[in-house]
Amino acid sequence: MHRSVRLWTRGAGALAFGLVCSAFLATGESSTPYLHTPLPLTPAAPLTPAALLTAPIPDDTPNAAVLRRGQYLVAVGDCMSCHLRDGGEPFAGGLRLETPFGVIYTPNITSDRDTGIGAWSSEQFYRAMHDGIGSRGENLYPAFPYPAFRRATRADDDAILAYLQSTPAVRYTAPKNALRFPFNLRVTVKFWNLLFLHSQEWKSDPNQSADWNRGAYLVEGLGHCGACHSPKNRLGAEEKSHELAGARLDNWVAPDLTGNERTGLGSWSLADIAEYLANGRNAHAGAGGEMGEVVTYSTALMSGSDRQAIAAFLKSRPSSPTAGDATVHAGALLRGAAIYSDVCASCHLADGVGQPRFFPPLGNNAMLQQIDPTGLVHVILAGARTGTSPSRPSPLSMPSFAWKLTDTEIADVGTYLRNSWGNRASALTREQVHSLRTALDLETVHLTANSGDRIESEN
Repeated sequence: MHRSVRLWTRGAGALAFGLVCSAFLATGESSTPYLHTPLPLTPAAPLTPAALLTAPIPDDTPNAAVLRRGQYLVAVGDCMSCHLRDGGEPFAGGLRLETPFGVIYTPNITSDRDTGIGAWSSEQFYRAMHDGIGSRGENLYPAFPYPAFRRATRADDDAILAYLQSTPAVRYTAPKNALRFPFNLRVTVKFWNLLFLHSQEWKSDPNQSADWNRGAYLVEGLGHCGACHSPKNRLGAEEKSHELAGARLDNWVAPDLTGNERTGLGSWSLADIAEYLANGRNAHAGAGGEMGEVVTYSTALMSGSDRQAIAAFLKSRPSSPTAGDATVHAGALLRGAAIYSDVCASCHLADGVGQPRFFPPLGNNAMLQQIDPTGLVHVILAGARTGTSPSRPSPLSMPSFAWKLTDTEIADVGTYLRNSWGNRASALTREQVHSLRTALDLETVHLTANSGDRIESEN
């Protein structure tokens, strides 16, 4: 399963919601590239993504304050998740992004002067972040979420560049994009910008609290939460009339973040949201799938005050429309109950109360009640792992059941989960399960990263 673009397509951790953010400080501007001593690395501090994002910057490092601030912004902006391919070096890019228009590969943003952004000026970087214009004047595809990034301040952009230009240089060029005509012509982005690029640098609302304003800056700016959690139109632009109401993304679903009591955050408190962002889990849910990486490389590294601000802003969002109750066949519920007792109850317990912060409770569960059940089906088929954090360094796993349950059995148990213990949602069908099984390449039984109680061996 590929990690996915946050603008053209939708969906994230099936067990929770995706949030990333930026910081809000001030520094000077420069029209020339930042030249800084690379961050120190020793055998005791291996170059892993998490180590790079948390490596201490000594006081005697030139421009240390700006570098620390840029390091924080890069972490909370979740740059690592998109610019890290499997087996690749941090920020070197090459991650394959599946979009409705073809394949895009993320670029190298290390300090390498030839293949990265080491030779970029602050003006070039600002144009990329603000207008989606590359260093050679080319239009960048909005898979790079500049419609959100353009809300960030110039000072924040400069700090980000300063830090990225201090990271170890990696000489690497990503494969060429494979987009269908006419999307392979970058000139088409000019017309996209005319239609959809209307956001401006964020301004505070004097009628709202400081926490609300800070949260709005983080969620709508570098955090680009809507890039995953807002539905898209046919040209890949966010549907502002359904902002943060949840959407599908690369065979996952980025859940509803509005105040909806059934599918959104209506039943979560401010403390619930902040805890989830800090630890990747709370009494309601655990962050799996794409959201697990967001927690590991972003929200777990944020300050407590910023997580609280995000929570304050999200709790102010109006509710999305509530779906009507669907008719569910009694036979599916009976069959699903039997399957649940056999394969689910040992962790989530017979009455669905689970073990909060370890195995999520299933009653009145927002993820289970999403209008689009793709996230639930994905977790049952392929399993998932929660993201890690400094406070919760060990991941928890949900095993894959693709090898054990048929399409019909997964549809029945999924229907049972979506209509038990206070949940109310549409029934699953065998066809829905089979379609996703095919998309995930699980039609032929083989081991996955979450193969559960199968004996592990080579595929």
